[in-house]
Amino acid sequence: MHIPSGASQTIEVLDFEEALALSGQGDRYDREAWIYVPDFYTEYRYILGTRGNNPLICIGVNPSTAEPGNLDNTLKSVQRIASGNGYDSFIMFNVYAQRATRPDDMDRVRNERLHRENMRAFAYVLSQVGEGLRPAVWAAWGAVIEKRAYLPDCVRDMVAVGRCFDARWLCAGKRSVKGHPHHPLYLRKDEKTVPFDVEEYLNTL
Repeated sequence: MHIPSGASQTIEVLDFEEALALSGQGDRYDREAWIYVPDFYTEYRYILGTRGNNPLICIGVNPSTAEPGNLDNTLKSVQRIASGNGYDSFIMFNVYAQRATRPDDMDRVRNERLHRENMRAFAYVLSQVGEGLRPAVWAAWGAVIEKRAYLPDCVRDMVAVGRCFDARWLCAGKRSVKGHPHHPLYLRKDEKTVPFDVEEYLNTL
C-alpha cells in the first residue's frame, strides 16, 4: 500500500523530460523491455509499461505500487488484455500521476505542475506508437473518477492531447450505470476492447 506523505505540492517533482532522460541508468530492470518513468519508486509515476511498436495504452485514475517485474493484479490483467487483443505491448498511464493506493488519499487540489508534466508524458507515449498506427487508448478508470472534482478535467486535457495524434479511445467490459468504463481488475482474460465515445461520456460528468 502507498499512502502519500502529504500533498504532492510539498515534494520535488521532476519535469517529464528530465525524468525520462534519467530513466534506465541503472541495472534494476531491462531497459530494452520496459519503460518506467521516473525509474525509481517515489510519490508519483508518469509511465510504466513494456516496449513495442503497437501498445495498448491503458488509462487508470492514479498509479499503484507496481514497478517493472513486480506487477500488481491490475497490471497483470492489463497485460493479458493487451495480448489477447493483438497488441505487442502495454502502457499503464493515469489520469493523475500521484501514487495513492487509496484514492481518498489523493491531492484535494490538483497539482498543476504534476498535471502539466503528466500531459507531456501522455503526448510522449502517443508519439512512440509505430508509424501508420493510430494510438489505442483504453479508458479503464471505473467510478473512481468521481473521487476528485478535478479528474474529469484531466481527462478532457488528455482527449485534447489525443486529438493531435488521432488517438482512438476504447473500453472493455460492461460500463457502470453512470457510464464509467470498467476497471481492468475483474475482466475476463479474453475480454475484447470496443470503441468508446469519450467525448460523449465526458458530457455526462
